[in-house]
Amino acid sequence: MTHQYCLPADITPEIFLRDYWQKRPLLIRQGLPQIAGMFEPQDIIELAQEEEVTARLIQTHLQQDGSEKWQLKTSPLHATDFDNLPEKWSVLVQNLEQWSPELGKLWQAFAFIPQWQRDDIMVSFAPKGGSVGKHYDEYDVFLVQGYGERRWQLGKWCDPSTEFKANQPIRIFDDMGELVLDEVMQPGDVLYVPSRLSHYGVAESDCLTFSFGLRYPNASDILENFCKALEHHSEQINSSEFAIPFRLAPDVQPNGLLAQQSIQTLKQQLIALLQHSSQFDALFTQAIATTVSGRRYSLLNTEDSFYPDELADVLQSGARLYQDANCKSIYTDNGEIFVQGEWIDELNATERQLLAYLADGNALDWQQLQQYVSAESSLALLLDSLCDWLDNGWLLLDTE
Repeated sequence: MTHQYCLPADITPEIFLRDYWQKRPLLIRQGLPQIAGMFEPQDIIELAQEEEVTARLIQTHLQQDGSEKWQLKTSPLHATDFDNLPEKWSVLVQNLEQWSPELGKLWQAFAFIPQWQRDDIMVSFAPKGGSVGKHYDEYDVFLVQGYGERRWQLGKWCDPSTEFKANQPIRIFDDMGELVLDEVMQPGDVLYVPSRLSHYGVAESDCLTFSFGLRYPNASDILENFCKALEHHSEQINSSEFAIPFRLAPDVQPNGLLAQQSIQTLKQQLIALLQHSSQFDALFTQAIATTVSGRRYSLLNTEDSFYPDELADVLQSGARLYQDANCKSIYTDNGEIFVQGEWIDELNATERQLLAYLADGNALDWQQLQQYVSAESSLALLLDSLCDWLDNGWLLLDTE
């Protein structure tokens, strides 16, 4: 399936990944025009007050000395929180694909970045003058203007040593260094901001900006899932392969001391063992896949139940199935499927192929479903599996 990417006509995915990704920003005029008018400000203000929504309300209060004091309130938010607001404020809602499948489909405009790097779609509403301050993020983001106008300034590269303003509830600073971009974005415009590049957005009018965030996993999560994989497969693993061949003639030292030299020797022997273990790669692959297929947000409980006969009828009438963007589904080179941080290991080969097809952003119609019928997966079995995946919240049914 060919995806309609948000990139300019003269920049292919290969060029973008080579010349821009995590290197420099890119402003794409009308890169995603279909987002324009999809939401209005009141939609987001009302959504921010829903019980299961993750939202933040940021207010900027001007002090008598001319300085700004920032105030942060996190969800649950209520209607009274939006009374008596100062002139400058913003409300941010996370994981918008959970509430809008139509918006979630727009992830395909960024499908030149692997799905496993997706974080979530956040939306920010601000009236004229509203902002969340000068800051940087530890993730890459495509900022998409959906309503109104916002002025964006991009400046210096930051790192963990960058100092933030003291005694503020959000991470902001004053010094952006020399500006590398200063532009006003209109509905449908897209701005790519690399991780750790400072940026500052100010609403020129009532506006909605959608942030398509992309992250890499952190080491602690990978190590945690590696230990879980090691424990899960403990009965099948040759334990002697993971026994460190500790060989060390220690210097004479106090009897109770664990010397730093011993620790370093053990560390090097552990690294060497992992590099040469025939079982490590499989366990590490599982740990990585488990980590990157997980999301910070749980799937909503679906109230709909799907039945094979009914699903067959609607598919024959022209409906299509596709992966729910609120769910992360990935596959590895050896065909293993991971969904929402879990290895789905009870699938047959045809089911794995079908989920991989959907994970690539393809839609499944009745005619394409026939191509997956096999000796191990009859049409009835596939329909039954698809109903389970719909009930689990992995898939969505498009009847339009």
